[in-house]
Amino acid sequence: MDDNLTIRLAFSEDIPVMVALLGELFTIEDDFTIDEQIQFHGLELLLQDSHSIVLVAEIPEGVVGMITLQRVISTATGTYVGTIEDVIVTQEYRGSGIGSKLLDAAIEEANSRGWGRLALGVDLRNTKAIDFYQQKGFITSHIGLMYNNVTKDEI
Repeated sequence: MDDNLTIRLAFSEDIPVMVALLGELFTIEDDFTIDEQIQFHGLELLLQDSHSIVLVAEIPEGVVGMITLQRVISTATGTYVGTIEDVIVTQEYRGSGIGSKLLDAAIEEANSRGWGRLALGVDLRNTKAIDFYQQKGFITSHIGLMYNNVTKDEI
């Protein structure tokens, strides 16, 4: 798999397959709703934002995974930090090391940009994902994510 795998920055042409990947991710997590138009728009915004990173995992058959990172400022660390929003490898290729390579590339990219820390949210029922992130050096925080959808406007 390693010889045929490329981790690269995403392009706008990748958005349709990334929307499909997000559809897979959102079927795993109860907190999110699949709406292809909204996910398409969100990916467009990420790709236009110079402080965001969208990486895809590509094999000869096409894109099979993705990860998104966004830069924020942490008053706790006094530095730029990154938030990982989406990590998904299509079902057929899970367990093949692609997710690990995506996360490694994201960590390298964040480090090269001088980001002091990476954070992510994970469904607490997804013990496989929690184990995966812990193996990659992530530690469990005592701070939980909470949401407030401050706007109800349609895209």
